[in-house]
Amino acid sequence: MLIRIGFDIAVAVEAPTPAILALSPRPEELARIAAEPLKPEPPVPMETFQDDFGNTRCRLVLPPGTTRLVWNGMATDSGQPDPVVPEAVQHPVEDLPPETLPFLMPSRYCESDLLMQEAWDRFGAIADGWARVQAICDFAHETIRFDYAAASTERTASTSLRDGSGVCRDYAHMVIAFARALNIPARYASGWLGDIEWPDMGPGDFCAWTEVYLGGRWYVFDARYNVPRIGRITMVRGRDAADVPMLTTFGASRLERFAVFCDEVPPQLEAAE
Repeated sequence: MLIRIGFDIAVAVEAPTPAILALSPRPEELARIAAEPLKPEPPVPMETFQDDFGNTRCRLVLPPGTTRLVWNGMATDSGQPDPVVPEAVQHPVEDLPPETLPFLMPSRYCESDLLMQEAWDRFGAIADGWARVQAICDFAHETIRFDYAAASTERTASTSLRDGSGVCRDYAHMVIAFARALNIPARYASGWLGDIEWPDMGPGDFCAWTEVYLGGRWYVFDARYNVPRIGRITMVRGRDAADVPMLTTFGASRLERFAVFCDEVPPQLEAAE
C-alpha cells in the first residue's frame, strides 16, 4: 500500500533564533519514501546531521516573524500489522549486545530506578520475555486515560501512575521504565501512524510508541492502542522524549500551526500513481 505522509508547521520568533529540528524520517526508512527535501519558508540555510541515536536532525536560524516548515512524502508499506512473537525471549543482561545497554538505564522521563520495586511486585511473577512486556502494556493501557488536554512536558513514568491520564508519550514512557526496571532494554520511538483499519481519530499528530529488545531484535509495543497497528513510519528514536524533541529553539518561540498528515492512498489512486 501507499501512505501519504507530511506536516505543515509554523513557528514564530521575535528575533533571529537558533533551532534544531527532529522532523525527518529515520535513515533506514528512506528506501521506502519518495519526497522532496524540507524547505523552510522563507528560505534559510539548513545544516543536516545525525545525532548519537542515528536520527537525522536539521539546524537553522529562524528569522524574525513566522517560518513555515512544510514537507510531504509518499511511503510504501507492506500493509501488515506490527509483529506479535510470543516466543521472543528476554536475554540475560550479560548476553545483551553493547548497543542495547544504554536502554537499560534510567532517563529523564523513565525513572526505572524509582519504579524497580513496583515493577518486580507487579510483573516479576509473569514469565519473562514477550508475556512480561505485554503485561506491562496491558497495565499502562488500563492505567492511563488518553486525554490531549492532559499533555505535559513535565510528566514522567512515575507521575503518570499518580495522574492516571496522558498522551501517547506517557504510555511509552511507562512501558519503557517498567521494562528497564526488569532488565529489558526499551527505547522511545516516534513518527507517523495513520488511522489505517482503525476508527478516524480526528486531526493528525505524530505518535509515540515503545520498542523493546527481545529475541535478538527490537519489537514495537504500543500501550496506547494495545493492539498491532498498520503503517508505522519511524521518525526518531531515543532513550525517551527528551532525546528527540520535534523542535528545539534557543530563545522564545510560538507554535502558530501544527498539522500532521498520514493517510492511506485509495487503491484506485495508488494504481494511477
